[in-house]
Amino acid sequence: MQISEVINLGSKVLKNKKIRSYRLDSEIILSHILRLPREKLLIREDSVCKKDILQFKSLINRRLSEEPIAYIVNKKEFRSIDFFVNKNSLIPRPETELLIDPIVKIFKRKSLFFLDIGVGTGCIMFSILRELRHSNGIGIDICKKTIRNANINLDRLKIKNRGRILCRPIGQVFNTKFDLVISNPPYIIKRDMKRLANDVIKFEPTHALNGGNDGLDVIKKVIYNSKHILKINGILALEIGRGQKLSVQKILRENGFKNFLLIKDYKNNVRCIFSTFVKKI
Repeated sequence: MQISEVINLGSKVLKNKKIRSYRLDSEIILSHILRLPREKLLIREDSVCKKDILQFKSLINRRLSEEPIAYIVNKKEFRSIDFFVNKNSLIPRPETELLIDPIVKIFKRKSLFFLDIGVGTGCIMFSILRELRHSNGIGIDICKKTIRNANINLDRLKIKNRGRILCRPIGQVFNTKFDLVISNPPYIIKRDMKRLANDVIKFEPTHALNGGNDGLDVIKKVIYNSKHILKINGILALEIGRGQKLSVQKILRENGFKNFLLIKDYKNNVRCIFSTFVKKI
Protein backbone atom coordinates (compact mmCIF):
# COMPACT_ATOMS: atom_id res chain seq x y z
CA MET A 1 0.00 0.00 0.00
CA GLN A 2 1.08 3.57 -0.70
CA ILE A 3 1.35 6.19 2.06
CA SER A 4 -1.85 7.94 0.96
CA GLU A 5 -3.75 4.64 0.95
CA VAL A 6 -2.62 3.79 4.46
CA ILE A 7 -3.64 7.24 5.71
CA ASN A 8 -7.04 6.90 4.04
CA LEU A 9 -7.51 3.46 5.60
CA GLY A 10 -6.83 4.77 9.10
CA SER A 11 -8.96 7.85 8.53
CA LYS A 12 -11.95 5.77 7.43
CA VAL A 13 -11.75 3.45 10.44
CA LEU A 14 -11.48 6.35 12.89
CA LYS A 15 -14.23 8.34 11.18
CA ASN A 16 -16.60 5.39 11.44
CA LYS A 17 -16.05 5.44 15.21
CA LYS A 18 -16.75 9.20 15.28
CA ILE A 19 -13.21 10.21 16.21
CA ARG A 20 -13.31 13.90 15.23
CA SER A 21 -9.63 14.28 14.35
CA TYR A 22 -9.68 11.10 12.25
CA ARG A 23 -7.53 12.37 9.36
CA LEU A 24 -4.98 14.17 11.51
CA ASP A 25 -4.65 11.22 13.88
CA SER A 26 -4.10 8.82 11.00
CA GLU A 27 -1.37 11.07 9.59
CA ILE A 28 0.34 11.50 12.97
CA ILE A 29 0.37 7.75 13.64
CA LEU A 30 1.87 6.89 10.26
CA SER A 31 4.35 9.75 10.56
CA HIS A 32 5.42 8.29 13.92
CA ILE A 33 5.86 4.77 12.52
CA LEU A 34 7.80 5.86 9.42
CA ARG A 35 9.80 8.46 11.38
CA LEU A 36 8.97 11.12 8.87
CA PRO A 37 7.82 14.67 9.69
CA ARG A 38 4.13 14.93 8.88
CA GLU A 39 4.68 17.64 6.26
CA LYS A 40 7.10 15.35 4.38
CA LEU A 41 4.81 12.35 4.76
CA LEU A 42 2.02 14.15 2.93
CA ILE A 43 4.06 14.81 -0.21
CA ARG A 44 5.56 11.33 -0.54
CA GLU A 45 4.08 8.32 -2.28
CA ASP A 46 6.36 5.57 -1.03
CA SER A 47 5.14 2.05 -0.41
CA VAL A 48 4.58 1.06 3.21
CA CYS A 49 5.90 -2.37 4.16
CA LYS A 50 3.69 -5.05 5.71
CA LYS A 51 5.36 -4.78 9.13
CA ASP A 52 4.69 -1.03 9.31
CA ILE A 53 1.08 -1.52 8.17
CA LEU A 54 0.51 -4.04 10.97
CA GLN A 55 1.96 -1.62 13.51
CA PHE A 56 -0.18 1.16 12.05
CA LYS A 57 -3.34 -0.91 12.47
CA SER A 58 -2.36 -1.73 16.04
CA LEU A 59 -1.95 1.95 16.93
CA ILE A 60 -5.17 2.88 15.12
CA ASN A 61 -6.95 0.32 17.34
CA ARG A 62 -5.56 2.06 20.41
CA ARG A 63 -6.99 5.34 19.12
CA LEU A 64 -10.34 3.63 18.56
CA SER A 65 -10.45 3.01 22.31
CA GLU A 66 -10.12 6.83 22.70
CA GLU A 67 -6.57 6.69 23.99
CA PRO A 68 -5.04 10.16 23.44
CA ILE A 69 -2.81 10.42 20.39
CA ALA A 70 -0.02 11.87 22.57
CA TYR A 71 0.16 8.62 24.58
CA ILE A 72 0.10 6.51 21.44
CA VAL A 73 3.10 8.27 19.87
CA ASN A 74 4.69 9.16 23.25
CA LYS A 75 5.15 12.84 22.53
CA LYS A 76 3.42 16.19 22.72
CA GLU A 77 4.64 19.53 21.39
CA PHE A 78 4.97 22.42 23.82
CA ARG A 79 6.56 25.70 22.72
CA SER A 80 7.91 24.04 19.58
CA ILE A 81 9.63 21.23 21.49
CA ASP A 82 8.45 17.60 21.54
CA PHE A 83 8.20 16.28 25.10
CA PHE A 84 8.11 12.59 25.97
CA VAL A 85 4.77 11.71 27.53
CA ASN A 86 2.93 8.57 28.59
CA LYS A 87 -0.01 7.72 30.86
CA ASN A 88 2.04 8.64 33.95
CA SER A 89 2.04 12.33 33.01
CA LEU A 90 -0.69 14.80 32.19
CA ILE A 91 -0.56 15.78 28.51
CA PRO A 92 0.72 19.38 28.13
CA ARG A 93 -2.00 21.81 27.02
CA PRO A 94 -1.61 24.91 24.84
CA GLU A 95 -3.10 27.06 27.64
CA THR A 96 -0.19 26.21 29.91
CA GLU A 97 2.16 27.97 27.48
CA LEU A 98 0.58 31.23 28.69
CA LEU A 99 2.60 30.89 31.90
CA ILE A 100 5.92 31.15 30.09
CA ASP A 101 5.96 34.47 28.18
CA PRO A 102 5.47 36.76 31.23
CA ILE A 103 8.28 34.94 33.05
CA VAL A 104 10.63 35.29 30.08
CA LYS A 105 9.80 39.01 29.93
CA ILE A 106 10.24 39.63 33.68
CA PHE A 107 13.50 37.70 34.07
CA LYS A 108 15.06 38.30 30.65
CA ARG A 109 17.97 40.28 32.08
CA LYS A 110 18.06 38.74 35.56
CA SER A 111 19.34 35.53 37.04
CA LEU A 112 16.45 33.30 38.06
CA PHE A 113 16.18 30.51 40.62
CA PHE A 114 12.75 28.91 40.52
CA LEU A 115 10.63 25.99 41.69
CA ASP A 116 8.10 24.14 39.53
CA ILE A 117 5.49 22.39 41.69
CA GLY A 118 3.93 19.33 40.08
CA VAL A 119 6.55 19.13 37.36
CA GLY A 120 4.78 16.48 35.22
CA THR A 121 6.55 16.12 31.88
CA GLY A 122 8.74 19.06 32.80
CA CYS A 123 7.35 21.17 29.95
CA ILE A 124 7.04 24.34 32.07
CA MET A 125 10.35 23.99 33.88
CA PHE A 126 12.38 23.01 30.84
CA SER A 127 10.87 25.72 28.65
CA ILE A 128 11.99 28.33 31.18
CA LEU A 129 15.47 26.79 31.42
CA ARG A 130 15.76 26.67 27.64
CA GLU A 131 14.57 30.23 27.03
CA LEU A 132 16.31 31.89 29.99
CA ARG A 133 19.97 30.90 29.87
CA HIS A 134 20.73 32.47 33.25
CA SER A 135 18.08 30.42 35.04
CA ASN A 136 18.31 27.43 37.36
CA GLY A 137 15.35 25.41 38.53
CA ILE A 138 14.06 22.60 40.69
CA GLY A 139 10.99 20.56 39.78
CA ILE A 140 9.06 18.48 42.31
CA ASP A 141 6.31 15.90 42.01
CA ILE A 142 4.84 13.31 44.36
CA CYS A 143 4.62 10.54 41.74
CA LYS A 144 7.78 8.50 41.09
CA LYS A 145 6.56 7.39 37.65
CA THR A 146 5.95 10.99 36.64
CA ILE A 147 9.45 11.89 37.84
CA ARG A 148 10.87 9.27 35.46
CA ASN A 149 9.17 10.99 32.53
CA ALA A 150 10.49 14.40 33.59
CA ASN A 151 14.02 13.00 33.83
CA ILE A 152 13.75 11.56 30.31
CA ASN A 153 12.93 15.04 29.01
CA LEU A 154 15.65 16.64 31.14
CA ASP A 155 18.23 14.31 29.58
CA ARG A 156 16.95 14.91 26.04
CA LEU A 157 17.09 18.69 26.30
CA LYS A 158 20.67 18.74 27.61
CA ILE A 159 19.99 21.23 30.41
CA LYS A 160 20.74 18.86 33.29
CA ASN A 161 23.43 21.14 34.71
CA ARG A 162 20.78 23.79 35.45
CA GLY A 163 17.85 21.66 36.57
CA ARG A 164 17.04 19.07 39.24
CA ILE A 165 13.97 16.85 39.61
CA LEU A 166 12.94 15.70 43.09
CA CYS A 167 10.19 13.36 44.28
CA ARG A 168 8.65 15.14 47.23
CA PRO A 169 5.59 17.17 48.27
CA ILE A 170 5.78 20.94 48.48
CA GLY A 171 5.70 20.82 52.28
CA GLN A 172 9.14 19.21 52.23
CA VAL A 173 10.92 22.04 50.42
CA PHE A 174 12.97 23.67 53.18
CA ASN A 175 15.87 26.10 53.63
CA THR A 176 15.63 27.49 50.10
CA LYS A 177 14.43 30.85 48.83
CA PHE A 178 13.23 31.17 45.25
CA ASP A 179 12.76 34.14 42.92
CA LEU A 180 9.79 32.37 41.36
CA VAL A 181 7.42 29.54 42.22
CA ILE A 182 5.36 28.26 39.32
CA SER A 183 2.66 25.60 39.22
CA ASN A 184 -0.07 24.14 37.07
CA PRO A 185 -1.85 22.32 39.91
CA PRO A 186 -4.96 20.13 39.75
CA TYR A 187 -7.91 22.54 39.76
CA ILE A 188 -10.92 20.66 38.40
CA ILE A 189 -13.83 20.44 40.86
CA LYS A 190 -14.35 16.84 41.94
CA ARG A 191 -17.97 16.66 40.81
CA ASP A 192 -16.96 17.94 37.36
CA MET A 193 -14.44 15.17 36.77
CA LYS A 194 -17.11 12.90 35.29
CA ARG A 195 -17.93 15.56 32.68
CA LEU A 196 -14.46 15.51 31.14
CA ALA A 197 -13.92 14.04 27.69
CA ASN A 198 -13.62 10.25 27.60
CA ASP A 199 -9.98 10.31 26.51
CA VAL A 200 -9.16 12.39 29.59
CA ILE A 201 -11.24 10.40 32.09
CA LYS A 202 -10.10 6.99 30.86
CA PHE A 203 -6.41 7.64 30.35
CA GLU A 204 -4.95 10.73 32.01
CA PRO A 205 -3.78 10.59 35.67
CA THR A 206 -6.62 11.59 37.99
CA HIS A 207 -4.31 12.98 40.68
CA ALA A 208 -3.07 15.60 38.20
CA LEU A 209 -6.63 16.83 37.50
CA ASN A 210 -8.77 16.50 40.64
CA GLY A 211 -8.69 19.69 42.71
CA GLY A 212 -11.08 18.49 45.40
CA ASN A 213 -14.59 19.61 46.29
CA ASP A 214 -14.06 23.25 45.30
CA GLY A 215 -11.16 22.72 42.90
CA LEU A 216 -8.87 24.71 45.19
CA ASP A 217 -7.37 22.04 47.48
CA VAL A 218 -3.94 21.93 45.86
CA ILE A 219 -3.95 25.62 44.91
CA LYS A 220 -4.33 26.49 48.62
CA LYS A 221 -1.38 24.26 49.52
CA VAL A 222 0.78 25.81 46.82
CA ILE A 223 -0.06 29.36 47.97
CA TYR A 224 0.40 28.62 51.68
CA ASN A 225 3.75 26.88 51.21
CA SER A 226 5.03 29.38 48.66
CA LYS A 227 5.08 32.21 51.19
CA HIS A 228 7.69 30.24 53.18
CA ILE A 229 10.03 29.64 50.24
CA LEU A 230 9.71 32.79 48.11
CA LYS A 231 12.00 35.77 48.53
CA ILE A 232 10.32 39.06 49.41
CA ASN A 233 9.00 40.44 46.09
CA GLY A 234 9.29 36.95 44.63
CA ILE A 235 6.64 35.88 42.13
CA LEU A 236 4.07 33.10 42.31
CA ALA A 237 2.70 32.04 38.91
CA LEU A 238 -0.37 29.81 38.88
CA GLU A 239 -2.55 28.25 36.24
CA ILE A 240 -6.16 28.15 37.46
CA GLY A 241 -9.54 26.90 36.32
CA ARG A 242 -12.44 28.79 34.82
CA GLY A 243 -14.26 30.98 37.34
CA GLN A 244 -11.61 30.60 40.07
CA LYS A 245 -10.05 34.05 39.73
CA LEU A 246 -11.79 35.80 42.64
CA SER A 247 -11.39 32.88 45.05
CA VAL A 248 -7.70 32.50 44.24
CA GLN A 249 -7.05 36.24 44.55
CA LYS A 250 -8.70 36.20 48.00
CA ILE A 251 -6.49 33.31 49.15
CA LEU A 252 -3.41 35.08 47.78
CA ARG A 253 -4.22 38.32 49.65
CA GLU A 254 -4.76 36.39 52.87
CA ASN A 255 -1.26 34.93 52.50
CA GLY A 256 0.67 38.13 51.80
CA PHE A 257 0.50 38.39 48.00
CA LYS A 258 -0.52 41.38 45.89
CA ASN A 259 0.07 43.05 42.46
CA PHE A 260 -1.94 40.60 40.37
CA LEU A 261 -1.28 40.06 36.69
CA LEU A 262 -4.13 38.18 35.04
CA ILE A 263 -3.60 36.26 31.79
CA LYS A 264 -6.61 35.22 29.73
CA ASP A 265 -6.76 32.08 27.60
CA TYR A 266 -7.99 31.65 24.05
CA LYS A 267 -11.60 31.58 25.25
CA ASN A 268 -11.25 34.83 27.22
CA ASN A 269 -11.18 33.10 30.62
CA VAL A 270 -8.58 34.09 33.22
CA ARG A 271 -6.19 31.14 33.06
CA CYS A 272 -3.07 32.37 34.89
CA ILE A 273 -2.49 34.58 37.90
CA PHE A 274 0.90 36.14 38.66
CA SER A 275 1.27 37.68 42.11
CA THR A 276 4.07 39.20 44.19
CA PHE A 277 4.89 38.03 47.71
CA VAL A 278 5.24 41.11 49.92
CA LYS A 279 5.04 39.91 53.52
CA LYS A 280 4.36 36.93 55.74
CA ILE A 281 0.90 36.84 57.31
